[in-house]
Amino acid sequence: MPSLQLLVLFGSQTGTAQDVSERLGREARRRHLCCRVQALDSYPVVNLINEPLVIFVCATTGQGDPPDNMKNFWRFIFRKNLPSTSLCRMDFAVLGLGDSSYAKYNFVAKKLHRRLLQLGGSALLPVCLGDDQHELGPDAAVDPWLRDLWEKVLKLCPVPRGLAVIPPGVPLPSKFTLHFLQEAPGTCSEEQRAASPVSQGPPTELQPFLAPVVSNQRVTGPSHFQDVRLIDFDITGSGISFAAGDVVLIQPSNSAAHVQQFCQVLGLDPDRCFTLQPREAGVPCPPGLPQPCSVQHLVTQYLDIASVPRRSFFELLACLSAHELEREKLLEFSSAQGQEELHEYCSRPRRTVLEVLCDFPHTAGAIPPDYLLDLIPAIRPRAFSIASSLLAHPSRLQILVAVVQYQTRLREPRRGLCSSWLASLDPGRGAVRVPLWVRPGGLAFPETPDTPVIMVGPGTGVAPFRAAIQERVAQGRTGNVLFFGCRWRDQDFYWEAEWQELERKGCLTLVTAFSREQERKVYVQHRLRELGPLVWELLDRRGACFYLAGNAKYMPADVSEALTSIFQEEGGLSGPDAAAYLARLQRTLRFQTETWA
Repeated sequence: MPSLQLLVLFGSQTGTAQDVSERLGREARRRHLCCRVQALDSYPVVNLINEPLVIFVCATTGQGDPPDNMKNFWRFIFRKNLPSTSLCRMDFAVLGLGDSSYAKYNFVAKKLHRRLLQLGGSALLPVCLGDDQHELGPDAAVDPWLRDLWEKVLKLCPVPRGLAVIPPGVPLPSKFTLHFLQEAPGTCSEEQRAASPVSQGPPTELQPFLAPVVSNQRVTGPSHFQDVRLIDFDITGSGISFAAGDVVLIQPSNSAAHVQQFCQVLGLDPDRCFTLQPREAGVPCPPGLPQPCSVQHLVTQYLDIASVPRRSFFELLACLSAHELEREKLLEFSSAQGQEELHEYCSRPRRTVLEVLCDFPHTAGAIPPDYLLDLIPAIRPRAFSIASSLLAHPSRLQILVAVVQYQTRLREPRRGLCSSWLASLDPGRGAVRVPLWVRPGGLAFPETPDTPVIMVGPGTGVAPFRAAIQERVAQGRTGNVLFFGCRWRDQDFYWEAEWQELERKGCLTLVTAFSREQERKVYVQHRLRELGPLVWELLDRRGACFYLAGNAKYMPADVSEALTSIFQEEGGLSGPDAAAYLARLQRTLRFQTETWA
């Protein structure tokens, strides 16, 4: 047993950080290292002083905030009374996962790296900054960084004498074994229900609330290219409470057709039941799976067969393949030299796990069931801005969902797993329930009643601002200014009648930008510039807060540029001073964004 104990700690609200952490764990096992992989808040942080080598994998959320599953760790590590020699025996490396469209890009990783140095830790490498906006995703930065990392680690702890690094083509033992039961089909579903504990307190990821769908209404015109839905859930008796800016997380399911196809390709009987057992003592079973569990439940509710597979998927699939031609191609896709071809085959056209398995039928048909949980990631919950206020709609929770569907070079259109599933739900055909729970979002609105708010929400980015406006109007707060942009007034002007009624009552100032209704396209940033005097008056003289939500591609940078111009033209600031003014708004949380790719 090697003397070095490697610890990988991750913090993220999506699956990326955990995926990278699991990849680190597998690579450590190939080098005969003892490695533990844990979420940051599940690790007793007081033990950190005894760890010789720790790799931190962490994402940044919202306004430079740590994700939910590392907030307790974050508070502890920044205690002012921690001695500067606390971590003097620890070597560490920090891998950040972020989005360069945000002002505080990878802020958590950068700040954690500095803090670990302050506490005496020794950095093996500079902090890695993975970027969702890169064409190749975070892997563009992560792959070369990991190569350098393993060189450093092997200097600290060489492979034991008589052993060698296990090459990529050799499969490691699976993390779990599936023990299939002999009882008749249907028995285990009853056991699943019996084993489900009664939820105590507000719903969580482990115990979501099954919310009835009250309505599922298309709110774009019939000729509009996109299907956008306003979905209304009944949360009576759920214990759920939320404020403007909070988000709801929804756990989607795979379609019945995809589940059937997957089982056929892999030769699985969907009605068979199994129990799951970890190979190593102390390793917990996935909390989202009941014991016992049916194959149908595993594939429908847990395995993300509609996701775009990562490189590690091809690495393991190549190890499991006995078909010479398929194995050769899989090895090519999993090699460093084959990443450009893999990108063209998989990432660019958004080919799914299921489609890849169909392309490699001999390999797929021979996959041992024990490896299913190593091979395919769990379905991650999807987050949606809550678009309603409990003050306006008691016992209701509403979301605005743009159904994701687009064409690539593949014959079948690409469809978002969660949005397509939600769009398919028809409450008119009987009881329809959706597993959901709520967490704080990235936008926090002012508590002082006389603080104005400027909200810029083009398209579905307007959703959190509807909740904020409903909440503020119910509390009697004025100074609500909304910049809304869409293509056509008669096709995708969400909540037009509601906004006009609030305008009539003097509760809202609404500024619209309909980009396709004139020869020159007009966007929200153009309207901001046109109303520069009002924007400057509200921000500089009345202490307003500025909020931005929507697509991350161009709009946030365009809006920031418009604001900088306003500060120069209306406030008389120089270019550097205008940029500093904007940075000060961001630092004091008077400029907040919530954007997505």
